[in-house]
Amino acid sequence: MSIPGGDQVPAADLNSCRALVAAAATDLLDPQGRSLAAAVQWLPLAGLPGAWPVAILGQGPALLLLHGFDSSFLEFRRLAPLLADRHRLIIPDLYGFGFCPRPQPGAYGPPAVLDHLERLLAATGIDAGAPAGLIGASMGGAVAVELARRQSERFDRLLLLAPAGLTGRPMPVPPLLDRLGVRFLALPGVRRGLCRSAFADPDRDVGAAELEIASLHLQAPHWAEALAAFARSGGFAGCGSPLPDQPLSVLWGAQDRILRPPQKRAASTLLGERVEELSHCGHLPHIDRPEAVATRWNGGPASVLPG
Repeated sequence: MSIPGGDQVPAADLNSCRALVAAAATDLLDPQGRSLAAAVQWLPLAGLPGAWPVAILGQGPALLLLHGFDSSFLEFRRLAPLLADRHRLIIPDLYGFGFCPRPQPGAYGPPAVLDHLERLLAATGIDAGAPAGLIGASMGGAVAVELARRQSERFDRLLLLAPAGLTGRPMPVPPLLDRLGVRFLALPGVRRGLCRSAFADPDRDVGAAELEIASLHLQAPHWAEALAAFARSGGFAGCGSPLPDQPLSVLWGAQDRILRPPQKRAASTLLGERVEELSHCGHLPHIDRPEAVATRWNGGPASVLPG
């Protein structure tokens, strides 16, 4: 059974997506981005048309990493090298995001994102016989929580990085406003501002390489239509309760300017002592403080590392 409403991927669209990733593997300014793009495989998934991008690298127990809203697998370019010596990393683009093909017509929203991931689990051999780890960043944290509840036997622990969407309620964006919002997000000045807001020290850390990665996936066919449809769905919200049964840890940055104070307070109430705050860190612990994130995942306290 295919995702409702999404039964066609024109060959030209798939070829464009493949070409973008292939070009990233050779042309990105960021060498870690080039390396991660070179690890992408295009997997067929049962019940879905086309082929789907997944960076797969490393050796050891499987570890699934899920990126945030309007982003791509390239989010994990700094963290992946620090985990690949202990894990087989599986880093997909979420359905409707990154460099995924966008079936037309398509249904884009949380059910489709989770359906795609469940098919990906089967294709990459993540099963109850050898449970995987799960790391989700920003919106990917809410996706990780939903997936861990639905597929509890396939995951043995979770790490959430500045999770968004654990509290609150879905707020669908009305038609017309969804398209206007997407056009706004596509403006170069807006992309630059959002990118800078995500870092603890944007004057030091945000240059041409970061801006390139933050905007490259906008060239994927039907990026605007899929993002508008996701906005109309209301997205991921209120996903944190009840929390999944697996052990769960949370890292977020002391200088996070994306999560608003009320969101952090509500999440803190839900998560309690699971939360560890990182100094000198914005909304992207896996980019601002990748060594601390890797240390925390591998069993040590992230706070032992200097900022």
